[in-house]
Amino acid sequence: MVAKATKKKINKNQKSFEESLWDTANKLRGTVESSEYKHVVLSLIFLKFASDKFEARRQELIDEGKQDYLEMGDFYTAKNVFYLPEESRWSYIKQHAKQDDIAIKVDTALHTVEKNNKALRGALPDNYFSRLGLDASKLAALIDSINNIDTVEDKENDVVGRVYEYFLGKFAASEGKGGGEFYTPKCVVNLIAEMIEPYKGKIYDPCCGSGGMFVQSIKFVESHHGNSKDISIYGQENTSTTYKLAKMNLAIRGISGNLGEVAGDTFFKDQHPDLKADFIMANPPFNQKDWRGTDELADDARWAGYEPPPTGNANYGWILHMISKLSQNGTAGFVLANGSMSTNTSSEGKIRQQILENDLVDCMIALPGQLFYTTQIPVCLWFLSRNKKEDKDRGFRNRQGETLFIDARNIGSMIDRTHKELTGDDIAGIAETYHQWRSTLTPSPSPEGRGELKAVPPLPLGEGRGEGEKPKKKPALPEKLLTYARELRASQTDAEKLLWKLLRNRQIADTKFRRQHPLERYILDFYCHEKKLVIELDGSQHFEEKAKDYDQKRTEYLNQQGIKVLRFDNKQMLTETEAVLEMIYNEIVASSNTPTPNPSPKGRGEPSLSPSTSGRGARGEGFPYQDQAGYCKSATLEEIKANDYVLTPGRYVGAAPIEDDGIPFETKMADLSKTLYQQMEDGEKLDAVIRKNLGVLGYGE
Repeated sequence: MVAKATKKKINKNQKSFEESLWDTANKLRGTVESSEYKHVVLSLIFLKFASDKFEARRQELIDEGKQDYLEMGDFYTAKNVFYLPEESRWSYIKQHAKQDDIAIKVDTALHTVEKNNKALRGALPDNYFSRLGLDASKLAALIDSINNIDTVEDKENDVVGRVYEYFLGKFAASEGKGGGEFYTPKCVVNLIAEMIEPYKGKIYDPCCGSGGMFVQSIKFVESHHGNSKDISIYGQENTSTTYKLAKMNLAIRGISGNLGEVAGDTFFKDQHPDLKADFIMANPPFNQKDWRGTDELADDARWAGYEPPPTGNANYGWILHMISKLSQNGTAGFVLANGSMSTNTSSEGKIRQQILENDLVDCMIALPGQLFYTTQIPVCLWFLSRNKKEDKDRGFRNRQGETLFIDARNIGSMIDRTHKELTGDDIAGIAETYHQWRSTLTPSPSPEGRGELKAVPPLPLGEGRGEGEKPKKKPALPEKLLTYARELRASQTDAEKLLWKLLRNRQIADTKFRRQHPLERYILDFYCHEKKLVIELDGSQHFEEKAKDYDQKRTEYLNQQGIKVLRFDNKQMLTETEAVLEMIYNEIVASSNTPTPNPSPKGRGEPSLSPSTSGRGARGEGFPYQDQAGYCKSATLEEIKANDYVLTPGRYVGAAPIEDDGIPFETKMADLSKTLYQQMEDGEKLDAVIRKNLGVLGYGE
């Protein structure tokens, strides 16, 4: 529990170190082109990381009394550690850093590492440092800075992986358009991973860049306490230098993947022709022109059942390629330019219509602008599903003939003057909307009208149901209560923000919590449906007698429903964080060991306050999905057809309702008129001053 409580603090301190390292690397500017020196820095970071792991394993062998095996590679590779001959070790590089031939020594080290480890074949630069003609003193300074990284001590925070990721992002920002060849913003990758939940199966990226989609997939699995061995990775990259970056990025984190034997064009040299993937994550090049000749790939099997994609834009070539790679229950999430949602150029409109009629489009998201370092073009996310039928094992309802539209253009925060980022809360909110819509209990179109709830087996807690009585449909929560919950989320206290960072993403005992959760007539600070547990954080207003009485009545009511309430004050959360987490953890463990009461023939058996869903992918644990004007809308194929098969979310979600400020029209009009008259009077005075000044200059009337 302590590690979880201090995790964020460690990351925060690490940030300044990364920036310091970036500043040192920037001194290479002038000596090396900015598009080139990422390979210099990342290669050295990789070498330091590999060497630190080697030295740690070497010490383990010594401690075990196995000195005779110190130079035998099998004793390292068995522990997923690269074996390094002496001239490839960081200690050797550091020892000779001040010498004029240090570039040659670095090249030799990288070549030797690759030669002795099959997993690195084709991954590391070949004679790169020597050819660049680097200033020896600047290279030595960079080696000194990288030498300060202890890459293996802090296993919890993946120091090297985070530095590597940080540098990839900074390189993309500094290179502008060219950076897009190897980097997709982390928040976009995280959103795709949270949406499709790649827990188990084959993951494929047909244009993998530096491998960011794969890295975040592994992180997603690990953060949700899954097993990374349950997934296998397949990818392809056309640019040779970026292909090397991807192999290094995976190797530096101990991730094995099949990226093909060499770099190659996905359309003309598909290195995984027989692959059927369970998950596809991709950020293809936007609006790629002249990607094939008129007489090339016209009858390609990947377009079977569709019109051939046009030669002037590869967007629909990528879409059809990915559809052809989906397994029977496969899901794809990928980034494309906004034009892909509405274009009718050449055959694109017909292809999109056919994709919709084949019922493959599960969700469309319009993203905010300025997320990418490489382009200001507005972008969107497509989510395709090969099978939209009910899946009880994963808690998915039957979504045939439906598509969810989410307009997220107004979500996100500016991180600098020109770039925006989706926060963790933004990502969680969008993903939860999709998961609620997809899960077992949700409004479903019916002949009588939209909004009727599908029936779900009741839970065994509660009172008031007689034997043989049919389950009642759960009424939708009042919109006012949902709106109030959203307002509370946007105005959390520091204590609430801290606890949410520690609870979210199943960090404590793999337990799913929701924040500011509407339940019946109450809004709960943090609620776990699975464990029937509520956590309340109280400010000073809760110490008043009237508030105490209200809190006591609410607690008694929740207890009657079989829900346990833990209550802490804000100060306690901020100053005794570890103790609070320990109490929460103990309660979760205790509830896990408590058997669930069986329904009795008479009296017991009313559904609990929330629907039950099964499977790791099931979400929406509290209240069902509801359309929200200006944000999300579940549309039928008929509605999409009425909009000419255009997939732009704005067409479907409409405009958000304008909130009434409570000021009577007459009062508001009087105030506005008074302001207008005052501005008109001020304008006349300014006009007189301007006329006078023009007269002084000899330009009077």
